[in-house]
Amino acid sequence: MDSVRWSTHTVEIRGDVVTKRYRKGDVRALLDREWRALTLLDAHAPGLAPAPIAVDRDAVPPTVVMSRVPGVPLRGAPVDAKRLSAMAEALDALYRAVPHDRLVRVPVRPDHEAGLIARLHTWHGRNPPPAAGAAVREALREGMAWLDGRDRAAAPGDPVPVFGPGDGNLANYLWDAEMSRIGVVDFEDSGRSDRAFELAEITEHVSGWVDGGFDTAAFLACFDLNAQERARLRECRRLLALTWLFILSADDPAHPRNPPGTAERQALRLRELLG
Repeated sequence: MDSVRWSTHTVEIRGDVVTKRYRKGDVRALLDREWRALTLLDAHAPGLAPAPIAVDRDAVPPTVVMSRVPGVPLRGAPVDAKRLSAMAEALDALYRAVPHDRLVRVPVRPDHEAGLIARLHTWHGRNPPPAAGAAVREALREGMAWLDGRDRAAAPGDPVPVFGPGDGNLANYLWDAEMSRIGVVDFEDSGRSDRAFELAEITEHVSGWVDGGFDTAAFLACFDLNAQERARLRECRRLLALTWLFILSADDPAHPRNPPGTAERQALRLRELLG
């Protein structure tokens, strides 16, 4: 038996069965989003994600039991062309999986565009983190200036909805070498989204670049985006990069979660995306 503790939950693995217990945050909402995702994907894209086995909303803590997805997480090692292609194939299948008549009844995922923008304005109203250096503070200023201008601009049309897993962490994408495919896990923040936003969620997640080895350009080239999606992808990447800069600039120097200089690297990344 293996047991792993995360920020919101613990995971216990017994053979081919995984038990996930939700311990922090809005545990019922986390559980409901996970269970909804597992049942939808099991019905419309079986094998892509864990199969749902049981749910107990009244347990203390609330619990979901699911099948174990074989494979090794992509995070922490270079993602070669074979894995990159398999990841794109898995995501394309996931985005297309849920029929439109079911998808429109799925709530929008947490921290989608409007929610992120509101959160950024709240964070910006606070004092800058004392540990943030001049380069980080300047990038935050430039990012918020861009966001203020974007808020006043017209959005480039309505994006086509897809089902989004809601978490770009490469640890949630498992490479099964025997089958040469990627499985997807962790759907606590899943829901209705759009393809450009979900791709930005992955490309701008700190796990994709802090360790190196994830070719963003090659990954995005796997998707046939139309002109509207490409324009939206650029805007969403900027939005997610600004979000990560706020998060990383607030890292506690006494107990850092990332290597030294990560916030400064993120500041440079944001300024490059802003052009």
